[in-house]
Amino acid sequence: MRCIIIPGTQKIWLQAMHEGLFDIFIEAGAVVSTPTCGPCLGGHMGILAAGERAISTTNRNFVGRMGHVDSEVYLASPAVAAASAVKGYIIDPAKV
Repeated sequence: MRCIIIPGTQKIWLQAMHEGLFDIFIEAGAVVSTPTCGPCLGGHMGILAAGERAISTTNRNFVGRMGHVDSEVYLASPAVAAASAVKGYIIDPAKV
């Protein structure tokens, strides 16, 4: 499993950096990037290959949006995405 964290805005990116969240994410093996639309559009780091699955907090989902047409993308709230990243599978954050 890989985890790519891309804050939605520069303000959120800066806040996360000041709170030390990037240290936690990186030490856990995640990749942290600057706000960009790349992965959502299947055009930059983190695009999915055939058979890969992702959970995402983006607002749209259609075949091939984040990479190969045979990949799967599940849309979720930030809380569900974070809890799922911790557990390695989709889970209700109240159960973490």
